[in-house]
Amino acid sequence: MRKKIAVEELRLGMHVHEFCGSWLELPFWRTRFTLNDAQTLEAARGCGVTHCWIDVAKGLDVAPAPGVPAPREPAADAPPVRQAPEPARVSQQDELKRSVALLDASREAVVEMFGQARMGLAVDAKSCLPLVESISASVMRHGGAMVSLARLKRHDDYTYMHSVAVCALMIALARQLGLDEDAVRAAGTAGLLHDLGKAVMPAEVLNKPGKLTDDEFSLIKRHPERGHELLAKSGEASETVLDVCLHHHEKTDGSGYPHGLEGDRISLPARMGAVCDVYDAITSNRPYKQGWDPAESIGRMAEWRRGHFDETVFQAFVRSLGIYPTGSLVRMKSGRLAVVVEQNAASLTAPVVKVFFSTRSQMHITPELIDLSRPGCADRITCRESNLEWKFTHLDELWAGAEVLRR
Repeated sequence: MRKKIAVEELRLGMHVHEFCGSWLELPFWRTRFTLNDAQTLEAARGCGVTHCWIDVAKGLDVAPAPGVPAPREPAADAPPVRQAPEPARVSQQDELKRSVALLDASREAVVEMFGQARMGLAVDAKSCLPLVESISASVMRHGGAMVSLARLKRHDDYTYMHSVAVCALMIALARQLGLDEDAVRAAGTAGLLHDLGKAVMPAEVLNKPGKLTDDEFSLIKRHPERGHELLAKSGEASETVLDVCLHHHEKTDGSGYPHGLEGDRISLPARMGAVCDVYDAITSNRPYKQGWDPAESIGRMAEWRRGHFDETVFQAFVRSLGIYPTGSLVRMKSGRLAVVVEQNAASLTAPVVKVFFSTRSQMHITPELIDLSRPGCADRITCRESNLEWKFTHLDELWAGAEVLRR
């Protein structure tokens, strides 16, 4: 039985079900917990949110005033279904700046979840919903900002930020596939938790700066099953979350793991998870290798898709990111090199680019922003380029901006 109260009425022993406010304003990554210590109670009262929902079936109720009996609540009392208005679209640069804070908070949340899993504690999948909804709102405000920024990771952050990046990619893909909001939310939660099993893998194997031995690879291949066990223990994870965690390494030709499923035996969410997981893995810098260029990665995945990825899901994934995703290095018809800055929804082959280098003079030129979809634009993209060959060090600064990258 849930009740809405002012946060000033909170007391030790109450079970907080949900705070009424933006997730980013709160000092907690989870929403459902019992107030067991004075420090947490003080943080809850001082978080800046005025009201919250408590569950009196799981904790204490509000103390009645002296001489006044506690009011009786109807058994079906519950918070109303939130029908939040669709966030207004904003510019990519504005959303990139907002995404910095969200990514930092997301990292802290995932670190805490992985820490709980390492200690053998159950991870409540439903507690991730505020974080997933914040990432979803960012994707709705500007589809490319969060997805593109989440690709950039420090070497020591990969395991945690990979989960956040896959969450954002799953949300964008689910929307591209036309799934309803419940399914979008479930897909995002599944993306956030898909690699939870890696929390209990040996760190020296997980972070090994080189090729794994056969025994080490066999050990790492157990992470989907270990993650499934951890999530199932809580009893709160949805079928979608459990399924994606267990089957995001399955391939349509049956050569994946852990169960060698093929074709339609792999659920749609798991097929989505497979594409999103691989894309973020191959585009991210790792301790043992440099990440591939985003457009180069799309090209390679297109070569693998028969037997590896579901064709319909992969095509939707490309539409959600663009043929030349933000941050891609491309060669122009004019002989200049450019980095893709932003997508044009009306034309996947005509994004906004920033030219910065002349292949004819082999010299850097003054950066120039060009919208290739603009009527009368004479230049166009002729091919992808690999930065593994060019070794430019400032591509991310060209598309994201130095201010954002100083986060």
